[in-house]
Parts: sequence; C-alpha cells; structure tokens
Amino acid sequence: MHCCVVLTAAAGPVPAARLAELHEVSATYLAKQLQSLSRAGLVQSVQGKSGGYVLTRSPAEISMLDVIEAVEGPQQTFVCTEIRQRGPLASPPEACTAPCGIARAMYAADTAWRDTLRAVSVADLARDLGGDALAPVGTWLATWES
Repeated sequence: MHCCVVLTAAAGPVPAARLAELHEVSATYLAKQLQSLSRAGLVQSVQGKSGGYVLTRSPAEISMLDVIEAVEGPQQTFVCTEIRQRGPLASPPEACTAPCGIARAMYAADTAWRDTLRAVSVADLARDLGGDALAPVGTWLATWES
C-alpha cells in the first residue's frame, strides 16, 4: 500500500531497490509484493536504465481492496470449519443448515471491512498525506544513484 502511494509522488519509474530502501524492508520481500501487484495489473515494470515500477492506472482508480487482494488474495478472512459438528456433543449436519451466529458476525465483519477498503483509493491516501509529506519523497526518489 505504501509503495502504491509513493508511486503517486514519483516523476517516473521507481526501482524496487529504491522502494525497499525508502521503507527499510528487504529488497527480496518487496520484489515479491511488487510481482503480486504486477500480476494483478496495478503496477508494471519498466525496463531499461531508468526503469522501475509505475502505477498502471490513475491512483483514483486503485482501491485499497485492490492492493490487499493483489498481495493477500481475494479469499475471505474467515473460513468456517463448522465446529458445531465436532466433538462429543456434535450436532448432525442436518441441524447445521444455516451459519451460526459467530459465522454470520464474521461474514458481516469481512463484508464491512471490504466495503470500507473498496471506498478508499490510493489517490485518497496520497491526498490525506498531503503534499508536505509526499513532496520530499518525490525529490528523494528522483536522486536515485544506481
């Protein structure tokens, strides 16, 4: 998420090594995350001497949910294992035709979480940081020495 916001401040492609340095994370770790973002079509790699990563579309068109699902996958955060059907007091399957209260609450929470993330774009995040925070980032990125 941070890399996507940072890319909004860049004047051109940003090398993965530069993004890793900025965030003080392993270049190998970050490269894997950037590959996931690339496979999802959120960033693309630009080859060449001035190469690096760029957003593939406007930051206003990329939601937080897009980024999270690119990295973590689209699966729900809660998976019901139907614990009611296990143990010495197990309920028979025919008694468990509807999700229990715990599962319903977890599914509702997952839906609310996704709706909230879907409503916030990378542009919103960059705007919330303000130019005062992103301007130095853009300047720092532009001073890349390979």
